[in-house]
Amino acid sequence: MARKIIPFTQHECPGIACEASTCILQEAGEQGVKTYVQRMEDRVIQPCLFGQGGTCCRNCSFGPCMMIEDDPTSIGICGATASTVAARNFARMVAPGAAAHMDHGRETALTFLDTARGETPFEIKDEKKLHFVADLYGIKTEGRSKQDIAIELGEKCLAEFGQQEGTLVMSTRAPAKRQALWKKLGVLPRGVDREVVELMHRTHMGTDQDYHNLIFQSTRCALADGWGASMIATELQDILFGTPVPLRTVVNLGVLREDHVNIVIHGHEPQVPEAMAMVAQEPEIVAAAQEVGAKGINLAGVCCSGNEVLMRRGIPIAGGFIQQEVVLATGAVEAMVVDVQCVMQGLSGVAKCYHTELITTSPRAKIPGATHIEFHHQHALETARDLTLRAIGRFKDRGKVHIPDQKMDVVAGFSHETINHMLGGTFRGSYRPLNDNIINGRIRGVGAVVGCDSCRVESGKVHTTVVRELIANNVLVLVTGCAATACGRDGLLRPEAAELAGPGLKEVCETVGMPPVLHMGSCVDNSRILIAATAIVKEGGLGDDISQVPAAGCAPEWMSEKAIAIGQYCVASGFYVVFGRTFPTTGSKVLTDYLFREIQEEYGGMWAVEEDPTEMARMMIRHIEKAREALGIQEEKDRVLFDMAMRRDM
Repeated sequence: MARKIIPFTQHECPGIACEASTCILQEAGEQGVKTYVQRMEDRVIQPCLFGQGGTCCRNCSFGPCMMIEDDPTSIGICGATASTVAARNFARMVAPGAAAHMDHGRETALTFLDTARGETPFEIKDEKKLHFVADLYGIKTEGRSKQDIAIELGEKCLAEFGQQEGTLVMSTRAPAKRQALWKKLGVLPRGVDREVVELMHRTHMGTDQDYHNLIFQSTRCALADGWGASMIATELQDILFGTPVPLRTVVNLGVLREDHVNIVIHGHEPQVPEAMAMVAQEPEIVAAAQEVGAKGINLAGVCCSGNEVLMRRGIPIAGGFIQQEVVLATGAVEAMVVDVQCVMQGLSGVAKCYHTELITTSPRAKIPGATHIEFHHQHALETARDLTLRAIGRFKDRGKVHIPDQKMDVVAGFSHETINHMLGGTFRGSYRPLNDNIINGRIRGVGAVVGCDSCRVESGKVHTTVVRELIANNVLVLVTGCAATACGRDGLLRPEAAELAGPGLKEVCETVGMPPVLHMGSCVDNSRILIAATAIVKEGGLGDDISQVPAAGCAPEWMSEKAIAIGQYCVASGFYVVFGRTFPTTGSKVLTDYLFREIQEEYGGMWAVEEDPTEMARMMIRHIEKAREALGIQEEKDRVLFDMAMRRDM
C-alpha cells in the first residue's frame, strides 16, 4: 500500500540540505529502516490548525475546546477566550523549555560542588574564571584555595534554584538600564525553580485568565532561564571543563571512521561526553579495541553534547538533531550514548536495524528498547569505561557500512572571553574594536542565528540562507546549537568564509583572522550572547541598553519548547527576535499583536515570524539599520584611531 504523503505548503521541502545525509536516508529507506522521513510520510492526519495556532485547550475534562477568535460563540465551556488559551499554551511552552535548561544548570551545579569537594574525577580547569564568578557572588578569594572558593560558589549557585525571594546574581550582569526596567515591570526572577512552578500554576484551569498577566509570568520564568540557570550552567561548565578557545575540527557524517570503534554522544549535558573523552585514549581501552580488530576509539558528537566537547576538546560532530537517526543508518556506530533533551524515541527502532546499542544514562530520560546504564558524576570514569567496553564488544557484529566522504573544517570555541581577548589582547581585552567597526559602518551590526533544526523544512538550508544573506550585508553572525552545526557543514565556520562577506566585514575578519560566523556553543550557551551584548553596551558608543544595539536574533528552524523560552528571554532583554515557519500563538490575533508589536513598548524587544529565509535576514537587517539610524551612525565613516583623550570623552 502506497504511503500517503502530507501535502506541505509550497515553501516546505522536508529533508536535509546535506548530500551525505540524503544519500544515507535514501539507502536506509530502501532497506526498510524507518526514520523521521518515513514517519512523516506515514502520517495521514495533517497538523491541527487549532493546536498549531495555540487555541486548543485540554487543561480540564470539559474539553478539548477549540476556538476561533473572531467567532463570539467560539469560547471554552468555562468561558476562556482564544487569547487566554493561546497565552496559557505559550506559557506551557516557556515553562518546560526553561525547566530543561534549569535542570541542566542544577545538574552542573551539583557536579561542580562535588568536584570542589574532591568527590568526582573532574577538576577545576579555569581558575581565573573561578575568581571572576566568585567575585560576582561576593565570595572572598584572597588567600583561599581554589577548592574552598569553588565549594562556596557551588553552594551559592545551587541555593539560587530553591531561592524564594531576592534577585538572581547573574541577572545583575545585565546593563543597568535593563535591570532598572525589569525591576520597574516586576519581572526580575526571584528564584530559578519558583518561576516555573508559579507559571504552571497560573495556567491551571480557573487561575490566571488574562493574557497580559500570563505573558508577564512567562517573561519572569524565561529570564530565570537565560539570566539564571543557563548562565550558571555555562559559567560553571567553563570553570570545570575549560573556557572554550578557538580550535579547528570537522563536522558531518564523514567524521565516522570505518577502522575504529565509533561511539556517538548525544544530548545536552557535558558530564558524560567529558568522561567518555577522558577514557577513550587510555592504553587499556585502546588495547581492547585493537583486540577486536579496530585501531582505536573514535568519539563523535550529535546535537549539543557534541557542541560541548567540540568547543573544548575538538571532538568532531557527526550531525545535528535531524541527523541523529542518519548517523546510525551508516551502520558504522557501535554505541550511541544519550542523556537528555532532543533525543528521538525513533532511535531505538533504527538502532535495532543495525548492530548499534542505544544507551540511556539519565534517570530523567529512559527509552523503551534502549539499554539503561545510569551515570553518576561521582563514578564518571568507571561508567565511561563500561560504556566504552560495551561499544568495543559490538565492533565484531558490524554489517555493511556506508560512511559518506563529506566532512568540513570548522573553527569553534568563541566564548565571550575569547572574543574579548581576540579583539584586545591579554592585557587590554576589549570590545572596543568591535564597537568602533560597528560605529564606522564596516560591520553593520550583529545577528544571532540559533536553535534547533527542523524536519518541516529542508533542514540546514534555512539556517545557511539566513546567514549568507546577513554576512553579505556586513552583519557579523553568532551561532549556537544545531544552527551552528548546519553552518559548519556549509563551510561558514572557517576564516575562508570571509570571502562570502561584504567588504567591511571581510576586512575585519581578515585583519583579526576570524570567520564571519562565530560558533559560541550549545543552546544553553545562548547566555554567552547575552553577555556579549552587555559587553557591547558597556564598551560605549552604541547606546546604554541592549535594545539600542544594532543587533537582532532568529531561530529559523525552531522546533522545541526551549526555543520559545530562549526567544522570550531575548525579547525581554531587548532583542528583536524572528522565528521561522510558524508561531504558537497565531490562532489569537489579540495575543500575537501584543507579542509582535505592543510588547516592544514595554521591553524594547519583540517577536516576529517569517517563513522565507531571505526575507527573514532582510527583516533583521532592516531592524539593524533602524537601530543605526537611531544612534546616528547610519552612514559609513572612515576609520578613526582613538587616542586616550578621545576614549575618555566617549
